Amino acid sequence: MRARSVPALLFALFSAAMLGLAAGAAWMVVALYSRHPLPWLAVPIGVALAWVIRAGVRRPGTGAMLLAAGATALSAIYVNLLIAGVKVAGSMGLDLIEAMRTAGIGMLWQLARMGLTPADFIWTLLAMLLAGWLASRQRRPPPPPPEKNT
Repeated sequence: MRARSVPALLFALFSAAMLGLAAGAAWMVVALYSRHPLPWLAVPIGVALAWVIRAGVRRPGTGAMLLAAGATALSAIYVNLLIAGVKVAGSMGLDLIEAMRTAGIGMLWQLARMGLTPADFIWTLLAMLLAGWLASRQRRPPPPPPEKNT
């Protein structure tokens, strides 16, 4: 690995993580408004993450595949942690940030794990596979311009 590629790799990892966290937060908002966990929403979120990551890398391939699948998994984990925090906040009469600080990451993780169903795992795995596949595909070259006959 060249020294020039290390900052690019770190930036790609950071960007994929931030995209995954942002997607998880948006997913939480939709889930809270619908009052259902919506595990199937992992698939469209994974597709969106794959498109964004594929557009941001120089050459789609294994790296883009791993970034998209990881960002999708991170968004699924984050939404479950946020929903656990919302449940704690609602039951204790606190705001979300205060409840998450008070509960701590360990308790939120345990609450999130207790609320997971097999369907959550299946949807997340399907979304990770689809995101990885979409991100690793090569972009189609643009069509050639039409020839002018004069």
